[in-house]
Amino acid sequence: MAFNFTRADFPSDFQFGAATAAYQIEGTSFGRVGSSHWDTFAAVPGNVVNAEDGRVACDHYHRWGADLDLVRDGNFDVYRFSTMWPRVMPDGRTVSAEGLDFYDRLADGIVARGLSPSLTLYHWDMPSALADKGGWTNSDVGKWFADYTQAVIGRIGDRMDAVATINEPWCVAWLSHFLGGHAPGLRDVRAAARAMHHVLVAHARSMEVMRAAGQKNLGIVLNFEHSQAASDAPEDAVAARVYDGIYNRWFAGALSHGAYPEDILSALTPHMPEGFEDDMAAISGPIDWLGVNYYTRSLHQNVPGMAWPSERAVPGELPKTAQDWEIYPEGLYGVLMRLQRDFTGDLPIYVTENGMAGRDPGDRGAVDDPARVAYFDAHVGAVRRAIADGAPVKGYFAWSLLDNYEWAFGYDKRFGIVHVDYETQARTPKGSYRAFQKALARS
Repeated sequence: MAFNFTRADFPSDFQFGAATAAYQIEGTSFGRVGSSHWDTFAAVPGNVVNAEDGRVACDHYHRWGADLDLVRDGNFDVYRFSTMWPRVMPDGRTVSAEGLDFYDRLADGIVARGLSPSLTLYHWDMPSALADKGGWTNSDVGKWFADYTQAVIGRIGDRMDAVATINEPWCVAWLSHFLGGHAPGLRDVRAAARAMHHVLVAHARSMEVMRAAGQKNLGIVLNFEHSQAASDAPEDAVAARVYDGIYNRWFAGALSHGAYPEDILSALTPHMPEGFEDDMAAISGPIDWLGVNYYTRSLHQNVPGMAWPSERAVPGELPKTAQDWEIYPEGLYGVLMRLQRDFTGDLPIYVTENGMAGRDPGDRGAVDDPARVAYFDAHVGAVRRAIADGAPVKGYFAWSLLDNYEWAFGYDKRFGIVHVDYETQARTPKGSYRAFQKALARS
């Protein structure tokens, strides 16, 4: 199968990339790596499918050269990757020369292959030593993250074409501290409210460090869902708006307008850090671009008698991925247009993650993954439509380069455009990889 687009259908400066995250691919048993809260979360029965963890993952620590070759040979422009905080600072505070040496080699390898390096500083691997002190609920986390930023940027910042501070603050804060689905696995509204604020404070402190160092092209990556009411009932419309407020408007509003949405803040104010208002000017400081991660839509229903936010997601009727996420490319178009209209204006936007876990032969080691080819084709089409209608979208990055450790789903869900045999670590490009390779070829 082939895509219905080519590179020529996009502006000449539009960038295509492939994305990964350090904990999901590197392997924490290689090199000197401190414990992270994901290691301890995975050690609790029931938290992760098959009690799997990131000790081996894709062994990218040793195989990074061949993996970068795949990015280059797929005709991508950008490699989006992250550094692992406990590899750089195993105890959360002391810089590891060995850890920085690894990322120094990786940065050189990206540049040597003619790829544009796009760094994400935090993709969910909080050092356990800092988690022991409260992690994202501790008001000192902004200082900790600033120190980590300084260590990484001081070593590899000279080769980075773009840097994002944090990946998906909603997952870092709400999913992990209110819903309990990710590390540290809390279900506590006070912890969640503080994490929802402190993650943005950490972003601001990191930006300050990088601006002072003269680092260019800085942003943050937010995840968005297209949230809809499950029915025409007014109470379901309220439920959908509450979810939208927590998931979408909280972070976009704070960064763009220096204010949290009043309907959500009114419920969280009793649990917020004292004096949080004083941080809003720094949080809304200028960024150079916004990263958008999009996968699905969600339908919401009001649940009478349930404590706030008194809503729950219900299944929809659209085709679904192996994650049971509905395939809804129209939602990506809607998110991009809404951001320009309501939040970011002409600020450049990059679709930094988009992809699917598939139920197809490509996830069993063969080459073909037609469902994933169709998914990418439809979503890239939504990006083309948004650009045509005026959205300032400057790039699209496929998630993910490799099948990998998919957090609470362990190794059960495969998002890669390259198949990984976890027994042998053999890489096999799938049909979706070949489709990108053909569509992105330069004549």
